[in-house]
Amino acid sequence: MDKELSLRDIDRIIEMAWEDRTPFAAIEYQFGLTEADVIRLMQRELKPGSWRRWRARVQGRKTKHQALRQEEVGRFKSDAQRQITYNKIAKKRY
Repeated sequence: MDKELSLRDIDRIIEMAWEDRTPFAAIEYQFGLTEADVIRLMQRELKPGSWRRWRARVQGRKTKHQALRQEEVGRFKSDAQRQITYNKIAKKRY
């Protein structure tokens, strides 16, 4: 993970990682971080107990891995998630 991330980006990645229906592929698409990068970021940024809870929660969870998802699992989109328009990712203004 050689990419410099702002505190805002790190917060958003953590939020997306906690969301059950947001796959790692969405994080990779938006921020360029692989699943392994997200795991390292979470371990570095979370308290030890929170890290263990998150890791137990996502390990093997089908909704976090797009290839394992069932068709009836819809796509969840948080209000804070960036909008994609005309093949560009527009940043949400706060």
